[in-house]
Amino acid sequence: MRGDFCLVLHGHLPWVLHHGWWPHGEFWLYEAAAETWMPLLTLFDECAAEGIRCPVTMGLMPVLLEQLHSPTFRRNFPKWLEGRQDQARRDRKEFSERGDLHLAWLAERWERHFGKIAQQFEDLDQNIPAAFAAHARAGRIELLTSNATHGFMPLILHDVCARAQVRAGVHTSERALGFRPRGAWLPECAYRPGGPWTPPVVHSEERMREGVEVLFSQEGIRYFVVDGQLLAQARSEGIQGPRGFEKVGWDRATWEPMRGWRSVLEPHGISSDGGPARLTVLGRHPEVSEQVWSGIVGYPGDGRYLEFHKKHGNDGLRYWKVTGPRADLGQKEAYYPDDVAAAAFGQARHFVAVVRAILERWFAQTGRPGCVTAPFDAELFGHWWFEGPTFLKEVFRAMATEPGLRPCTVSERLQSEPPDKVVTLPAGSWGAGGDFRVWMNDELKWMWEAEYRAEDRFVALLHAIDWRNNEPAREALSLAARELLLLQASDWPFVIHTKGAVDYGYRRFCEHLARFDRACTVAESRQRGEEDSALARHALEDIRLNDPCFEDLRLEWWS
Repeated sequence: MRGDFCLVLHGHLPWVLHHGWWPHGEFWLYEAAAETWMPLLTLFDECAAEGIRCPVTMGLMPVLLEQLHSPTFRRNFPKWLEGRQDQARRDRKEFSERGDLHLAWLAERWERHFGKIAQQFEDLDQNIPAAFAAHARAGRIELLTSNATHGFMPLILHDVCARAQVRAGVHTSERALGFRPRGAWLPECAYRPGGPWTPPVVHSEERMREGVEVLFSQEGIRYFVVDGQLLAQARSEGIQGPRGFEKVGWDRATWEPMRGWRSVLEPHGISSDGGPARLTVLGRHPEVSEQVWSGIVGYPGDGRYLEFHKKHGNDGLRYWKVTGPRADLGQKEAYYPDDVAAAAFGQARHFVAVVRAILERWFAQTGRPGCVTAPFDAELFGHWWFEGPTFLKEVFRAMATEPGLRPCTVSERLQSEPPDKVVTLPAGSWGAGGDFRVWMNDELKWMWEAEYRAEDRFVALLHAIDWRNNEPAREALSLAARELLLLQASDWPFVIHTKGAVDYGYRRFCEHLARFDRACTVAESRQRGEEDSALARHALEDIRLNDPCFEDLRLEWWS
């Protein structure tokens, strides 16, 4: 065996139902469903039919599962697809009238494309999570869980709030999928070790906190993925083998390279306290990831592929190809789908050759079967890169003919090659700089000040309110908990800092903060035995109407 390849996809969208339409809002969700989730299901179906192993480790974030299960989504997604078909018909008429028959043909092709997706959605009983779960039960793919709302773990103030994010996420995944996933996706691949920590705002006193691996392992999670640079800074703590855990010196990783310490090609056990491993981490391989993400050598930049940024109208369809690395939108040429097969075939073979060479070098150096871990945002495959699922199919076709190169799920790798090293990791993420600057900086400090005060208020109310015996107070406090989870989403600071949706990020954060405060106030008044005012009743109804998610939430998750 030369080694393994683990493709890990991260599927996430923040809660957008009932919160705007376009360019930021529900349109995001329907577009992602049509351009990512449905094409990936098609990929898995086709590979199963052809007998090709396509063992993707797939993260479906709990807040995404909540939306895909929602009656609103099931009702409106077919309408959205019908609207896309109508748009294609209008485009075809326009292009035909001006004599552009190739674009007219592309428009007709779009109409058929969305029609097939609509039929596919009906064929799976409008239940996308169940379709993914069926592939997982058949052993074709593996599914991951995560925090409930993609909360940014390293900056959450109270351990009880971080733990509730994990508990709510795992519970939601289990309810939606019918089983509890064995692995998790860390939001933003952001890890925090246990130990002393001083909050960056509001509180100036040092406090002790649990490591992320503790919070997840307590819920039965066995592994997650981190950025490769965290493993490069790992400190050796012990050897894990048949005889159990053997403590080693911190310098062991330096003088024993043949064991694979700090290598992204070796899964590692992780512990914050220097003892036995709590769970396993796999590191993102930078060279392999670069083949897709790089603006210079990345495959999606091939001139033959569909151009993402140029549309026929603001929210229209795409009819042009990338054309070239320096071609501006006005220079984009018409898309020719027949050119795609050759591009995807050749690049898939190149990708597999890169993976094979990495594993061969590692085996030659150490005699150990390495594991290349390649995590990506799932939306890259289908949404940002329309031909991405076609590329993946060619990759797995090519790997099927490679002796000694095994594509596998993460759990399959860990079962066949259990990690034999235990390390401690520094804090970090896969964001810019490898730290937390994308989510915490001078521009965003006010958000964390507000979030920390919200956490403080909620934790205080958990102790002050007799919610176990006062059902009206429990109801209001549960709605406050729901808004706290939504407030903690890493998406709001991200879209503000990256300028992707600044106004939307500000609005969503402030709306959830206001709803949280109103629900807390109602909980306090109910604890005092006061009758609800009309304003209080409307405040709670506003939450139920706008944010009907995590409706089986339990306040015990914060205890």
